[in-house]
Amino acid sequence: MNIPNDLKYTESHEWLRIEGDTGTMGITDFAQGELGDIVFVELPQVGAKVEKGKPLGTVEAVKAVSDLIAPVTGEVVEVNAALEKTPDLVNKDCYGQGWMVKIKLSHPDQVSSLMDAAAYQAMEKHGH
Repeated sequence: MNIPNDLKYTESHEWLRIEGDTGTMGITDFAQGELGDIVFVELPQVGAKVEKGKPLGTVEAVKAVSDLIAPVTGEVVEVNAALEKTPDLVNKDCYGQGWMVKIKLSHPDQVSSLMDAAAYQAMEKHGH
């Protein structure tokens, strides 16, 4: 399982890449593997306010629909439009072309509450 070291992670299997005051979010390799073939991704509009721990969209796969949980509070500043036409980018490249939204952080200190790669991997090993 691929767990890049430079990202932060949530217990609900989202990842966050911090660049300055913005975080790019997607779902982890584990999550896309569990979901299977992703057929639709519902994302918020640019300008939407999102709140840490609350749903900001959904991922629909052949087997199941899963909420996307905001890893931080902030404002959506960019949405990956490519996922409208090719949602399976999430399966193919979940940490790259399959990113979902960019969030301008309202409370940058929230990042410290997210897991690093080692903590996320440990959680995965315990089957959460």
